[in-house]
Amino acid sequence: MADTSILLEGLHFGEGPRWHDGRLWFSDFYAHAVKSVDELGDVRIELELDDQPSGLGWLPDGRLLVVAMKERAVKRLEPMGLVLHADISHLTAHLCNDMVVDADGSAWVGNFGFDLDAELRTRGANVISDHPCTNLVRIDADGSVHLAAADMHFPNGSVITPDGSTLIVAETLASCLTAFTINADKSLSNRRVWAAVENIAPDGICLNDNNEIWVANALGPEMILVAEGGEVINRMETSQPCYACMLGGIDGKTLFAVTAASSDGLLAAAGKTGKIETVRVDRLRAGRP
Repeated sequence: MADTSILLEGLHFGEGPRWHDGRLWFSDFYAHAVKSVDELGDVRIELELDDQPSGLGWLPDGRLLVVAMKERAVKRLEPMGLVLHADISHLTAHLCNDMVVDADGSAWVGNFGFDLDAELRTRGANVISDHPCTNLVRIDADGSVHLAAADMHFPNGSVITPDGSTLIVAETLASCLTAFTINADKSLSNRRVWAAVENIAPDGICLNDNNEIWVANALGPEMILVAEGGEVINRMETSQPCYACMLGGIDGKTLFAVTAASSDGLLAAAGKTGKIETVRVDRLRAGRP
């Protein structure tokens, strides 16, 4: 029995949930749209684009940034429409995915590194232990592109601590959350395992005000709450596999779960099993996103 309630149904495949201006913003991959929903379930289309959108964020002046997965770029929404913010194709392989943007407008973007769907179909779970590594990319507010970290195992959901000093990245195919110190020049150092999460494929993540992280488990219908070091503090069961989560709501204590029957692109594009689910929790949102 799921711990969550259904807020919204009929999505293809949601990702990148962000609480912004009183609404949960998210990408719907195969609808080629960025959407938002309020706590009563009122949904609207915020942006349509000729690509699969994924990670979302905002520059300090409020302009929206969105990852264009297939183009392997980040786009910026201007009054006249969507423009190229940064081309990161030279530092990425296959589809780009999630992104976190800091208070100064610097963005860290992950990517698949290889054709995950095709490899899963042919090799199954062997992909977890045998796959190409890839890069984490940084884009500064001016659109300049930098290699942030190499040898990443499918860098995915990311958070930044409230003081802006630490970036934590879910390495989906390494079953861990990896932390970096963010230096004054935005370079990363002191790479370390923040938490190992055995038998979990960490996808989207979000941080609470007790320095704990909610982790969507792409392998099952659940979110887990973990502390630094890997202790599992809590689990919330969802109605179907969970691919991202975000704390938000008026008081910051609503945990939103983005779920779907499958992450396989062919299945998700053909159906509309995606949902936004919610559950109330004790600790509120902190840091970024």
